Amino acid sequence: MLQYVKAICQCETMAEVWEIHCKKMESYGFDRLIYGVTHFMTPNSIGPREDVMTLSSHDPEYMEHYYGPELYRSSPMLLWAAANTGACSWSWIHKNMDIMDDNNRKVIQLNRQMGITAGYTLSFQETSRRSKGVIALTARRGLSQEDVDAIWKEQGDEIEALNNVAHLKIISLPLSTERSNLSKRQREVLEWVGDGKTNQDIATILGVTPATVEKHLRIARDKLGVDTSAQAVLKMSFLNQIFTPDRS
Repeated sequence: MLQYVKAICQCETMAEVWEIHCKKMESYGFDRLIYGVTHFMTPNSIGPREDVMTLSSHDPEYMEHYYGPELYRSSPMLLWAAANTGACSWSWIHKNMDIMDDNNRKVIQLNRQMGITAGYTLSFQETSRRSKGVIALTARRGLSQEDVDAIWKEQGDEIEALNNVAHLKIISLPLSTERSNLSKRQREVLEWVGDGKTNQDIATILGVTPATVEKHLRIARDKLGVDTSAQAVLKMSFLNQIFTPDRS
C-alpha cells in the first residue's frame, strides 16, 4: 500500500496515475474501472458532457454504448453517488428497483449484456457543491455481488483509501475535457487576464496587436463554452489548466 501511495505521488501525468491505479484495483478483483470528475455540476445535472473528465479501462465497445449516447447520465449508481459520499455495493440497485425509471433499466440491461454485474461505486468528498468525483469498480467476470461484498468486508477500507489517493492526485493534475484543448498562446493570454492585464497590456507584453489578443481570447471563450474572459479564466482554473508548467 505504501509503495502504491509513493508511486501515485510521484506521477506527473494522468496516464501514469491511471495505469498504476488500474493495476492495483485489478489485484483486488476489479478489472474494469470508470472514473469521472466534473467541476461544473448544476442542481439538477452533473453538467455538460464536454466538461466531464472521464477515464476508463472498459472495452471500447461498452464505452461506445454507455458514454457515446450519454447513457451514463441514467446509471443507477450515479443516482446514489449524486446524493451520497463514500462506498456503495451494487446490491443497492436490486434493493431500489422500485425507483428506477426506463432509462435506468436500459443501463442495467446493457450492463448485464456486457458482463458488468458486480462491483462497488465510490463517491468522493468534495469541497465545492459544483464538483463531484465518482469511480465505478467492476468485478472480474465470474465474481458474484456476494463475492465482491465479501472482498469489501475484508479489504474495503484499504480499497477506498487507495481510490481516494488516486482521486486527489488526479484532481491536482491538469484535467482534460472536450472543451479544454486550448493552444499554448490561448492559455498564455488567459493567464495575463488572470493577472489583471488589459488587452492593450497583453499586446505590449507579447509584441502583438490588441486585435490579435482579442482573437485569441474569443477562440478560447468559444472552445470553453463561456461568454466572458473572466469566466474562461475561472473555468481553466477549475481544470488546473492555467498557471501550470509546460510538460513535454
